[in-house]
Amino acid sequence: MMTPVAIVGAGLGGLTLARVLHAHGIPATVYEADPSADARTQGGQLDIHDFNGQLALKEAGLFEEFLGLIHPGAEVSRVLDKNGTVLVDAPDDGAQRRPEVQRGALRQLLLDSLPADTVRWGSKVAFARALGGRAHQLTLADGTTVTTELLVGADGIWSRIRSLVSQAIPRYFGTTYVEAYLYEADSKHPEAARAVGAGSMFALAPGKGIQAHREADNTLHTYVALKKPETWVSGIDFTDAQAAAAAVAAEFEGWAPELIALITDSESGLIPRPLYHLPVDHQWDRVPGVTLLGDAAHVTAPSGEGANLAMYDGAELGKAIAAYVDDVEAALTVYEGALFPRSHAAAAEALQVQDALFGDNAPHSVVDMFTSYDPNQ
Repeated sequence: MMTPVAIVGAGLGGLTLARVLHAHGIPATVYEADPSADARTQGGQLDIHDFNGQLALKEAGLFEEFLGLIHPGAEVSRVLDKNGTVLVDAPDDGAQRRPEVQRGALRQLLLDSLPADTVRWGSKVAFARALGGRAHQLTLADGTTVTTELLVGADGIWSRIRSLVSQAIPRYFGTTYVEAYLYEADSKHPEAARAVGAGSMFALAPGKGIQAHREADNTLHTYVALKKPETWVSGIDFTDAQAAAAAVAAEFEGWAPELIALITDSESGLIPRPLYHLPVDHQWDRVPGVTLLGDAAHVTAPSGEGANLAMYDGAELGKAIAAYVDDVEAALTVYEGALFPRSHAAAAEALQVQDALFGDNAPHSVVDMFTSYDPNQ
């Protein structure tokens, strides 16, 4: 089977690319390993930034629809110390510079904007190889092969497409996040709910932290952060919810009970999320007929930019292809020429954010970030 543009991965970046191409009358096919759009949960809320993620949605022609997904008032943030003392309460100024939306709802918006046959569900890529010139072949898990003259890897951290352009392999960042959920927070978990407040909460100390935010359905979504070796993570049996909660909570001995409750009262069990990253300066030489976007191109430590960058990458690549519709290599050269400095800057900033969150001066380093923030810059 021959397809002009093949996108591997139906995440936010791959779907944004497909949507921008569709808006310019350029067909594309997205190959996604999941069997359906609702095969697994898509995570919690995302803050969509006005300088990248929102621009991507405008390019996709979906900005007005996006505004209908916003969780009003959720841009409020607070910083606490380990005793639960509030150090900073930053209000939502209503400017919608970083409004919060549910990742699943945003993904569905993108899916609904595409022709029904754009995404080929249950199409896991087992192998990808160059055929010469610009042509590449995908071999799917069921043995089906697909040939394309433009292959885009939008397939995340463990991309199968990355090896066509780069030998870089993501490395453990030295920090693990542990995810937890508390439902019906105000009635079932009132102390924890009061600690989190109406938006995002950061309770921090050197080497660790409890970060949570309130989602639109009165859910508290928590990421517990610990600077620990991978062996610490693998040494905990997360299938034993009670034992896992005890092991993680033990790292926060002496912290306020309402903060520890975000761990021990989790109704979803605890889900370990070890963090991986590529080199800050990751890039590759131009390889005909193939490129990457999002985490496939530049996975970094969390900084709030991952989903925004993936969508912006997708929109910028779509624009370049449309501008050079008869010269794919020119399009990819223009795209990558802007992608590399953009992703290098974001990766460097992510390291600074992680150091502020969990470095030796936490939580005061984050207090300084909030108090020095100029919304007009």
